[in-house]
Formats: sequence, structure tokens, C-alpha cells
Amino acid sequence: MAIKRIVLDIATDRVAEVQVFYADLFELDTAMDQGWIVTMATGGSGPVQVSIASEGGSGAPVPNASIEVDNLDEVYAKAQSLGCPIVLPLTAEPWGVRRFFLEDPAGTVLNIMAHD
Repeated sequence: MAIKRIVLDIATDRVAEVQVFYADLFELDTAMDQGWIVTMATGGSGPVQVSIASEGGSGAPVPNASIEVDNLDEVYAKAQSLGCPIVLPLTAEPWGVRRFFLEDPAGTVLNIMAHD
């Protein structure tokens, strides 16, 4: 299993205002905009990414971070075997990702995901 990227997720009901802040201050580009979530990145889809969201999608809470992996099923099985609290079970989303949420020992909610 390899990590492909880690994205900071920011929960807010002022998505557009926060988007402008990151664009103006850090010169990040909009890599994705679905209205309820906007992902900002260096160079379009570069290594530095921030997602600004008013919801977590499909009724889920906004996670604290998103971690994209190359073998989601392997990580899901490992998380279950380690007894990690699963906040959202493994789900195929209509926007082209499979994901699950877990909670780390500090209570941080992580969106573990892979693109289809």
C-alpha cells in the first residue's frame, strides 16, 4: 500500500469566501469545484492541496483530512483488523471515488479514499 496524497479538509459554510482566501494568500488554483466542496492545489492538481467543504458528501461529516491510497481494500481490511472506529463504511460515491472514514486515537476523522 502506498499513500498517493494527503489533503487538509476545512469544514465551513462559507466555501467561496475561504476559497478566495487560499487563492489570494497562497496562490492556489481550483482543482475541483462541486459547490459543496472545492479543492485548491498548486499547479492545478499539485502536491499541496486543501479541500474546503460545507459537508462531507452523501450525508457524512466533513473529515479533518483525506488520504488517497493505492489499495483501498487493503487499508480498509487493516483498519478493521486493528479495531479502528469506522465512522463511514466502505462506500462507492457517485462522484467517482471509493472511501471510508475512520477515527484515529485523538478523535481525528480521516477520509481514506481512492479514485475509481
